[in-house]
Amino acid sequence: MKASDLFVKALENEGVEYIFGIPGEENLDFLDSLSRSPIKLILTRHEQAAGFMAATLGRLTGKVGVCLSTLGPGATNLVTAAAYAQLGGMPMLMVTGQKPIKSSKQGQFQIIDVVDMMQPITKYSQQIASGDNIPSRIREAFRLAAEEKPGAAHLELPEDIAAEETNRKPIDESLARRPVAESKAVASAINLLTAAKHPLLVIAAGANRKLTATQLREFVDRQRIPFITTQMGKGVVDERHELFLGNATLSAGDFLHRAIEKADVIVNIGHDVVEKPPFFMDKGERQVIHVNFNSAAVDPVYFPQIEVIGDIANSIWQINEGLVPQENWDFEWFMKCRAATEEHISEGSDAAEFPVRPQRLVADVRSVMPDNGIIALDNGVYKIWFARNYKAHRPNTVLLDNALASMGAGLPSAIAAKIVHPDRPVIAICGDGGFMMNSQELETAVRLGLDLIVLILNDCAYGMIKWKQAHMHFQDYGLDFKNPCFVKYADSYGATGHRLAATDELAPLIRNCQQQGGVHLIDIPIDYSENDRILNVELPQRSAQL
Repeated sequence: MKASDLFVKALENEGVEYIFGIPGEENLDFLDSLSRSPIKLILTRHEQAAGFMAATLGRLTGKVGVCLSTLGPGATNLVTAAAYAQLGGMPMLMVTGQKPIKSSKQGQFQIIDVVDMMQPITKYSQQIASGDNIPSRIREAFRLAAEEKPGAAHLELPEDIAAEETNRKPIDESLARRPVAESKAVASAINLLTAAKHPLLVIAAGANRKLTATQLREFVDRQRIPFITTQMGKGVVDERHELFLGNATLSAGDFLHRAIEKADVIVNIGHDVVEKPPFFMDKGERQVIHVNFNSAAVDPVYFPQIEVIGDIANSIWQINEGLVPQENWDFEWFMKCRAATEEHISEGSDAAEFPVRPQRLVADVRSVMPDNGIIALDNGVYKIWFARNYKAHRPNTVLLDNALASMGAGLPSAIAAKIVHPDRPVIAICGDGGFMMNSQELETAVRLGLDLIVLILNDCAYGMIKWKQAHMHFQDYGLDFKNPCFVKYADSYGATGHRLAATDELAPLIRNCQQQGGVHLIDIPIDYSENDRILNVELPQRSAQL
């Protein structure tokens, strides 16, 4: 068969259902082979958005998401998405085209070394130099992309190689199970927890995988040890749980940090160095049990005393089987911290002022979303409010990026979430700056016939940096801009645009959009004046008084 046919069959063999991207001249053999495949091509309007979509599919399913571009500028447009997947632990494969490698009549036109370019930001980057190599290259790319920690892989398929003839067949995935933690490490963790007085759980990004959530819920319910989450650990255990103390959104100064200071043993589950750590060990005030797929990367602020290395779900199960809740465990202080957090989060949740305050925005979005509803956040100051105030009820229902923290990912991520879960409500929440970086994907959502709501938080500025600029006492400079009429902009794509005129209209408007179906964009004037008072001044003062 033609090598491009084999490439597509190998993708089918890996269970690929969608490929996101923009083909070019060098992909035409591949595109022809794809036209006869059950794999669906999702044509996007920018390669970066295609990469965000593929990475989000990987994040939600645990399977490798696939995206496609041509050579040169198409491939360079995937770089940000590659870093997004790599840092965020999202399994993704990028397939890029290339000019013929055996003979070329165009010199260096559009040619850069894409394989070399992708090396530092992927787990695997290879050129396919022979059609016979396709099965092994694809199997290895999928294996590495999905293996802990998941990340990005890249394969370059040159035009002349795609047209070759080959008689090879796809290679099936081998039967493999993750290694489990050694029993002595588990016993050491149990002994340390048994002797503790104020144990605390931290649930981080690496714990946000399938099966892990079930074991962690059982652990919390049986052992009754309070827990906190990092931003990318949100929802692993239902955050309505009475033992949930809060989300580690801020670097310091929150009530949550008062709880951490009291803890004498912390079980750090799925710690990922890409996230800012919610605690530091440099003062030696607490002992840490590191539970993860891989051993801890030691740095000046993180050097755990015990490491339980292996499949996280199995490790938690083993500890849960051997640990008995202790009478000497004292969680009174933790519960005071939790009560203070709950009180603080509720303040302003019913504020009627307009433009909308962040607390009210978060509360209204939470009120209209069911337990399994998904919000996809772009990157901006509102992410802090949603991470801290919005309680996630299920895993991967709050899609935020606290790794690369790239702007422009909110809308593409929401589109991918709706493709993966067409029966679940999905809302993209974007700042006006981040939205405009991939706003063209509104056409993609409309063309696909998706039911999707996009909230644009409109302050005519790069609000996160503007806030930090003011807080650090720099002059107000270089961060303001003007926006188009977002209602007309949405309408021009065939979506339905709305502009919020009063705060009390927000929740009813979202519900109405959900009932109508289709793509809706809501322009929401936002008031970020609360940022400094609540997060930088009032909160640290009040938490210090706890």
